[in-house]
Amino acid sequence: MRARLHHLILDCPDPTTLAGFYSRLLGQPITYDSDDFVVVAPNDRTSGLAFQRAAGHRRPTWPAPDVPQQMHLDVMVEDPEAAGAHVLDLGATRLDGDVYADPAGHPFCLIRRPSWAEPLS
Repeated sequence: MRARLHHLILDCPDPTTLAGFYSRLLGQPITYDSDDFVVVAPNDRTSGLAFQRAAGHRRPTWPAPDVPQQMHLDVMVEDPEAAGAHVLDLGATRLDGDVYADPAGHPFCLIRRPSWAEPLS
């Protein structure tokens, strides 16, 4: 199985506002914008940071463990179903659909490689 990081996803109460912050901070444009999901990346054909609306979002209290950090990885693959079998063999746990948890419980999504992304070799 070949895989590549697609986006790092940050949960937040307002994706547009948080994406605007990081867009200005990193000097990169917003390349995708919907009500619940916004992407900041060098262009619309590369991976970057994404911001996902999370209902009832609570601010992380790091380093205090009361409210943990809230983000997950999107990993692009050619075939999410085949890759799912592979990540299970590696020790992941299936959570829902193409969402898995790593051995420490961190969620990640297997995303079919977008047509704009170079093939995985």
